[in-house]
Amino acid sequence: MLAVQNTLVSDNLTRVKFVCDLKKCHGACCVDGDAGAPLDEEEIGILEDCFDAVKPYMTRAGISMVEDMGVFDYDEFGHYVTPLVNQRECAFVLFEGDTAKCAIEKAYSEGKIKFQKPVSCHLYPVRLTKTYGDEMVNYHEWHVCRYALVNGWRLDVPLYKFLKEPLIRKYGRKWYTELTDQIRAEETGIRPHK
Repeated sequence: MLAVQNTLVSDNLTRVKFVCDLKKCHGACCVDGDAGAPLDEEEIGILEDCFDAVKPYMTRAGISMVEDMGVFDYDEFGHYVTPLVNQRECAFVLFEGDTAKCAIEKAYSEGKIKFQKPVSCHLYPVRLTKTYGDEMVNYHEWHVCRYALVNGWRLDVPLYKFLKEPLIRKYGRKWYTELTDQIRAEETGIRPHK
């Protein structure tokens, strides 16, 4: 584990090679699983505010689910998550052919909203958990991402590099620089100057 500010980062972020391969996985992470994507409390208000702009990109079933129950649900531990349609795909999914994509991200990419998507989705396959005041930054291994592992090894991209943008979004550029400095020090045996 690497201690970076108030986080403990799993060594798997340096060891695991990972690059999404949407052509092979077809966005399975948006349709498989037993709960929706984790949401921060402040993201609930953001989703409520931008729902009308996201609706045109959603499926009818997703729109109906959100209109009936709201932009969030609870998982088995009582944490906020996105709602699921038929206990399967995220209510905010859109399908392009047989590939699941994010309606929120589509609205963002077309300039309709300023919110890219829930940070947990942006960070996946990293999952965050709180413990004793620190936040744990862990790799979540899941069979639906097997193609991303093959692709990551082929391209030689460690997980922390693949997730540079969302890690900076979540923790800031200074945090990411501290992380990369520590990783470099581990690899070279040379400690950075403070």
